Amino acid sequence: MSILSKESICLNAVAASKRDAIQQCGKLLVDVGCVVPQYVEGMLAREEIMSTYLGNGVAIPHGQFDNRGDILRTGISVLQIPDGIEWEPGERAYLIIGIAALRDEHVAVLGNLAEVIDDEAVAEQMKTTDDVNVILDYLNKEN
Repeated sequence: MSILSKESICLNAVAASKRDAIQQCGKLLVDVGCVVPQYVEGMLAREEIMSTYLGNGVAIPHGQFDNRGDILRTGISVLQIPDGIEWEPGERAYLIIGIAALRDEHVAVLGNLAEVIDDEAVAEQMKTTDDVNVILDYLNKEN
């Protein structure tokens, strides 16, 4: 089973706050069986310690080391917010990518994500697409 599936991607989402966006992203991970609900609290706690905003409109919320027991299997969720949400003062996130990792299966996806962040045209396409396959293709591609 792939760590990123159509069921773990939500396009055209709306979030009231960064907290709401993290909760929605975490719920996607819960709904596809990657984590138990307590993991989402760990994602929120992690964000309090250090921002997960990477730049170019992308944030990668994830749990803390203490939350590893809340992970059932490695998975990634994607919440696309076309209007963005203020993540840090002056910084908006449009793609919120939730990560739950047991081992290093997510490394290839993060490598692809790094390329996306560096390529503004690709990042813009992922921020605005209405096609889940666009996100799947970019993040699941073979390196």
